[in-house]
Amino acid sequence: MNDRKYDTVEDTSFIDDISGSASNHTKANTYLLKTLQKYLPEFMTDQGFDMKKFESGLREINISEIRDGYTLDFVGKSYAQLQTGQPTKTVILPDVENNAMNKNKDSENLFFTGDNLDVLKQLQKAYTNAIDFMYIDPPYNTGTDGFIYNDKFDLTDDDLRENLGFSDQEIKRLHIINGRNSHSAWLTFMYPRLKIAQRLLTDEGVIFISIDDNEKANLKLLLDEVFGEDNFISELIWKGKGGGQDSTYFVPVHESIFVYAKNKSDFSLGTDSVDDDESGYAYFDELRQLKYKRQLARKWGANARREDRPNLFYAVQAPDGSDVFPKLPDGTDGNWRHNKDRLNKEIQDGEFEFVKTNDEWILYQKIFASADGKKVKKFTNLIDDISSGSGTKHVKALFDGIKVFDYPKPTDLIKKFLSMIDDDGIRVLDFFAGSGSTADAVMQLNAEDGGQRTFIMATLDESTLGEKLDLTKSANQKKLENNPDNYEFMDGKYLVKSEAYKIGFDTIDKISKDRIKRASDKIKNDNLLAEDFDGGFKSYFVKEVKQDSLDVLTNFDSLELNLFDDMIKPFSSESIGIDGGATGHDTLLRTWMTDDGYKFDTQIVTLDIEGQLVEYVDNTRAYIIDDGWNADNTKRLINMIGTNELAIQTIVVYGHSLTMESMKELELAVKQLDVSVHLIRRY
Repeated sequence: MNDRKYDTVEDTSFIDDISGSASNHTKANTYLLKTLQKYLPEFMTDQGFDMKKFESGLREINISEIRDGYTLDFVGKSYAQLQTGQPTKTVILPDVENNAMNKNKDSENLFFTGDNLDVLKQLQKAYTNAIDFMYIDPPYNTGTDGFIYNDKFDLTDDDLRENLGFSDQEIKRLHIINGRNSHSAWLTFMYPRLKIAQRLLTDEGVIFISIDDNEKANLKLLLDEVFGEDNFISELIWKGKGGGQDSTYFVPVHESIFVYAKNKSDFSLGTDSVDDDESGYAYFDELRQLKYKRQLARKWGANARREDRPNLFYAVQAPDGSDVFPKLPDGTDGNWRHNKDRLNKEIQDGEFEFVKTNDEWILYQKIFASADGKKVKKFTNLIDDISSGSGTKHVKALFDGIKVFDYPKPTDLIKKFLSMIDDDGIRVLDFFAGSGSTADAVMQLNAEDGGQRTFIMATLDESTLGEKLDLTKSANQKKLENNPDNYEFMDGKYLVKSEAYKIGFDTIDKISKDRIKRASDKIKNDNLLAEDFDGGFKSYFVKEVKQDSLDVLTNFDSLELNLFDDMIKPFSSESIGIDGGATGHDTLLRTWMTDDGYKFDTQIVTLDIEGQLVEYVDNTRAYIIDDGWNADNTKRLINMIGTNELAIQTIVVYGHSLTMESMKELELAVKQLDVSVHLIRRY
């Protein structure tokens, strides 16, 4: 801020973003340059990033391989990089009806319906470095899983030439992947989503990604590029299915899960607690009241001879006072497994015992069974105790035996991943939410261990109608005639109704949200949980404003006072064409708060300023959205700031809602304050 205590900014970025008028100014490296400016300012010039100076700095610390190695290249990569930096053209509409319910109003769980790339871009504004754990199960691009890369390609061919330097041939190839399921199409789809996901993770954060053989090799290279090869943790193998015998070659019985950390040096993996098999614990310690088994105190195997470790050959005293030395089975000298001081202390502490056999004392270590019947060990990279079919059985049971979703991931599998993180208060994100297995797993694990994990789910409101019925085949014509209720006529064609569609779930997100509700009720009932168990979620839609509404907004003449109501209504659920009951005011407030970096659990205080509602956030910022603001409202607001009743640092005003006279009155009044207040007009 300059030396003035008053500063007015006219911010048109919001309407630019949702209308797309600013998108053509975004370069593929826009976000990167902003990051470099923030963290490496010493290498920035008025011309941009000074690569030569940067390379020189690396050479000074003996990093000379800056141009070595290899990179992943594919058709559409430059476009994918541009997509990463482009602002989203969406707004965030609260599902007011859902969010007002008792079980949801205080929930810290979030559910987003919309294209997950847009959702990630919205989350990036408030949740960068804020997500602890991610699990995603993206499309595998098998040719039968429904993956098709469809992009609106808002940029013209001229834009592609100007912003990306594309040749005509490259532009042609880029258009070819649209509507396809090729490797390049899949990578173009995944790249921006993973890039933003990496930014959302905390420094200690981790991502688990399920994949099969179709894109496994490409995904590994892509993850190496996005997360860094050094941040690869492991490839887990999940043997979850028996496999069909109709395979041409080998029967597939496993999937892979890649695990990458945001920063490997900051990431820590927990340990596994498993049942301790007490069958081998043949002895009982009366003092400790624990079973134990015996293990030789002398070393065995490699380096067990006296000459291998001479310092570990010494005498210890048996109960009768005689000296006992480590002896190998052939009678030659060996060595103990611990040094003299440690071994003597542990003998005194009851950790070892002498046993006399054939007039010879032998020293054993006591290996105690765990008091709770559990033992701790490291996780392995093989998971072979969870069936893939258990996911389908669980979801069918929740929906009264109806199969509403194909191949949902088992909650036990995701719970296992979650249990690998010691922290039970983590924030979990799944931006390929599907049927909602991750949310179900989070709630189940919280119920089991009392954790406070929260989830953020995102999925597309994709239709649950099946494939088109080919009526050129007589057999299909008979199917239609015999069972017309199994098909839906839409856009001039008959589509197969799925089981989910038949019972009212016409989109995937509705299945997912209802599954979470059903799972929550079951978990609470099964575990007799208290009312403070967070089994709810707040729901939001991430959608574009309709073009005719944008035309009104962008062409609006501020002198046309009779259009004021229309300047808010285009952002309502009704105008955008979805359920939820959000007013335009609700949408503008939530979208702006996210733009300003406020998380979705930020408390909002609604003030009544002489009959006008003003949202007061974080004890620093006020939002004035509704029309009708006048001199009396300004006078009262300024008085509250001047008398320190409100500690407002920033006032955000919807420029379309105030007359020019009211805006000038507000600007002048803010300017006369003795405290510094930033006034922002948004359009």
